[in-house]
Amino acid sequence: MKNILLIGLGRFGKHIALQLNQMGHEIMAVDINEERVNKVLPFVTNAQIGDSTDAQFLESLGIGNFDICFVTIGDSFQNSLETTSLLKELGAKLVISRAERDVQEKFLLRNGADKVVYPEKQVAKWASIRYTDDHILDYMEVDASHAIFEVEVPHEWIGKTVGGLDIRRKYDINILAVKNEGEVSIAVSPNTVLIAGSTILVLGDYKAIQKCFHI
Repeated sequence: MKNILLIGLGRFGKHIALQLNQMGHEIMAVDINEERVNKVLPFVTNAQIGDSTDAQFLESLGIGNFDICFVTIGDSFQNSLETTSLLKELGAKLVISRAERDVQEKFLLRNGADKVVYPEKQVAKWASIRYTDDHILDYMEVDASHAIFEVEVPHEWIGKTVGGLDIRRKYDINILAVKNEGEVSIAVSPNTVLIAGSTILVLGDYKAIQKCFHI
């Protein structure tokens, strides 16, 4: 469990709060808008109405006590940038800020953000990959060039073993797990036989996965 400061309670911030609550974290929620604060009260540990660009107000929260500070202000990039910078000056351990454009990401990183989340860009990339090929069931980016894909077992692989296919040597791709009827098995060995109706989770270079599965 982590102690988390969440600043900005618009739609994205509210979803972050909901998810953090489900994960069992302690959440201090902050927004200048009283109505937004009231809406998240049922699923945060604590909440305050205040201006996050006010250094004295931020200092009163005890910034150094939080494991993570999320800045999810969506209606004013100037406020987001100022808040990000102040948090770092006040000793924040980890600042994660929201960006809506590439230029915002650059400014945030230069002014105190340790990490930047770019929801629209990330979801657009996920959706374009996920829904442009019938064989892809899910996708998660690991870094700029590597990803984990959940894909249907190709017809020509059915009845064959993982070792016999030898895709690790041929494509430098690892099969992490096999899913069959909703059950996930991570005990994948060279003797694991792939059956019809199963899906596999594979990790590798995005281009290698494209080539292997004809994506």
